Amino acid sequence: MSDQMLILVALAGIFLLLFLVIKTKLHAFVALLLVSLIVGIAAGMPLNEVVGSIQSGMGGTLGFVAVVVGLGAMFGRMLEVSGGAERLAQTMIKKFGQDKAQWGLGITGFLVAIPVFFDVGFIILVPIVYGLAKKTGKSLLYYGIPLLAGLAVTHSFIPPTPGPIAVADLLGADLGWVILFGFLAGIPSMIIAGPLFAKYIAKKIHVVVPDYMDADEEKVYDKDLPSFKLVASLIFIPLVLILLNTVSGVLLEEGNTIRSILTFLGHPFVALTIATLMTFTFLGTKRGYSRQDVADIATKSLEPAGIIILVTGAGGVFKQVLIDSGVGQVLGDMMAGSALPPLVLAFLIATVVRVAQGSATVSMVTAAGLMSPLIATLGLEGPILGLMVISIAAGATVFSHVNDSGFWLVNRYFGLDVKDTLKTWTVMETLIGFVGFGVAIILSFFVA
Repeated sequence: MSDQMLILVALAGIFLLLFLVIKTKLHAFVALLLVSLIVGIAAGMPLNEVVGSIQSGMGGTLGFVAVVVGLGAMFGRMLEVSGGAERLAQTMIKKFGQDKAQWGLGITGFLVAIPVFFDVGFIILVPIVYGLAKKTGKSLLYYGIPLLAGLAVTHSFIPPTPGPIAVADLLGADLGWVILFGFLAGIPSMIIAGPLFAKYIAKKIHVVVPDYMDADEEKVYDKDLPSFKLVASLIFIPLVLILLNTVSGVLLEEGNTIRSILTFLGHPFVALTIATLMTFTFLGTKRGYSRQDVADIATKSLEPAGIIILVTGAGGVFKQVLIDSGVGQVLGDMMAGSALPPLVLAFLIATVVRVAQGSATVSMVTAAGLMSPLIATLGLEGPILGLMVISIAAGATVFSHVNDSGFWLVNRYFGLDVKDTLKTWTVMETLIGFVGFGVAIILSFFVA
């Protein structure tokens, strides 16, 4: 089959994927599998090889992603149930004071979303935002936007959240670099899209706590919560271990004993297993939960994780079919010949898919699947792959609108109409994406 026909097959596959997800409302997992089958057959692959590619693509992806996302979900659920997220918020607000509480909320969101899913973190902490808005008479947005920005930044940029984990695996990026660049891109993104934007937009749009949400404002301050130091330590343990693994790989020679130990401890499987076991112990059994309670909490945590794992696995299938059919090589050659730098290309692909169908996860895995052939073609490796993960995550964050579930979550909890949700949530998400992408581009001049 000619290169032109293979390109047409790839483009038709992408349009079909968008049609199935947007118009027919077919679940992304099924849609990705179906499109992978069709692309493989249309590209002229023998039928048995199409099935083989699906199996190897799913297995190769889930061998890593399922373990990391599963452990991360258990870790986060334990933090949620124990009141650890509330402790972080209370301590930060107390430290910054009421006048600068929005900075405390931004940092709290940033930390909480490392182990806890975005929507769960928001629902847990929004009563604190309600309380501050009522007490001060300020617009709900003054406190709510910084919290949302902190949650959204980490959810997009910093493992072990599922999005960057999935993209890093599909691109073969080292998680240590992704974590490091995620922090470097995420902090200015949180500051600009959070406290700074909140101060501006709160003057334009005054929002009060919706009447129908008053009943949800639980007084969380009287709970027996875990200590701030314990919660912060548990969150940072896996991140530090993974980063030490990456740093030791750069600074120490292969075969060095210390490097071997740090490589083992810093592998995401080991680092997250250690952190999860410590969470079960220090936030679970040592705080009055029975072992059965802890087991039930861990089991419950895997319900939302399962969907993410399967969609990511299907993204791995799509990537594998593109490669095995020869479409990937042609796409890679075409992209390599493009005038656009790889990071810009990655950002634009993720942005287009994000705007078209709304799901950040689908945008990320689709963009990563399309970019992976370019990595082999150009021989990209090391830190630049970490920056490509950030670029894809940034593109999958911008321009959130009515086809994104996060848009409606904020719309309901803040009592906004669609127009004001676009002016607040959508602008905040877009600021996060563009600032994060800008930082990735700047960093690329130093690591290329």
